[in-house]
Amino acid sequence: MTTAEWKTALIPTDLGNLAVHIVGEGRPVVAWHSMFVDSSSWSRLAPHLPGRRFFLIDAPSCGASEALAEPVDISACARAAAQVITALATELGGQPIDWLGNAWGGHVGMELAAIRPDMIHSLVAISAPTFPIGLAVRLKIRLLLPLYRAFGPRGPVRSAIMSTILTDATRKDDLEAVALIDECLAKSGSGATITAIRSAILNRTDLLWAARALRCPTLFVTTDDRGEWTPEQARAVVAQMSYATEVTITDARVIPALEQPVQVAAALRHFWARQL
Repeated sequence: MTTAEWKTALIPTDLGNLAVHIVGEGRPVVAWHSMFVDSSSWSRLAPHLPGRRFFLIDAPSCGASEALAEPVDISACARAAAQVITALATELGGQPIDWLGNAWGGHVGMELAAIRPDMIHSLVAISAPTFPIGLAVRLKIRLLLPLYRAFGPRGPVRSAIMSTILTDATRKDDLEAVALIDECLAKSGSGATITAIRSAILNRTDLLWAARALRCPTLFVTTDDRGEWTPEQARAVVAQMSYATEVTITDARVIPALEQPVQVAAALRHFWARQL
């Protein structure tokens, strides 16, 4: 499945026009991607999930969506996601939807499901820590931002992004995945990406309150190679929730739908089948 097959709608929100790419047929799934990529990062996963109609949101300052004028926070993104769902209510069947979010999208989904439980039937949060970024990572990002502004996603800045997102094996052997991330970075532009970094990473707040408030079936998808959010940490949060489970994807780092789409698809099919 190529992105050329996708139908695209532009939805006005408080964060500007957000592009929503629609592909597939069946029960609707609304998806929001991770930082440094756009909705094309789901392109390897969608073909493994027949019977699903995907509504793939390009986050603000990413892909075909409008760039942010200034940094925002996860709460603002959740409100924009609610506006997208409201605008697409007819196409979504007028029922609560299944939300699929990776990192940034997982955080948006957690807050949206907590504040608008009427909108969300189930939640999948992939590689989405419930706590803010640590001091060491925050300092690293602040050091890299001036370099990103000056040189864009090249040299050591690009290497830092790639090593953060992809495992060593993927960077070595999966040239298609590397090229997809390069294309996403080039499409957004340095200024837009920096604003998105401030919004999705630096302005990320503690979402444990949201996780504890969730009443919809929830799946935390972790990986075996992301040190910031380990399976053990996710399980500790799951233990504080009402209807949550955790599954670990192997040989992946931040975007397992890109690195291990078959594993992720199997986990989603199992989770969604239990909610029907």
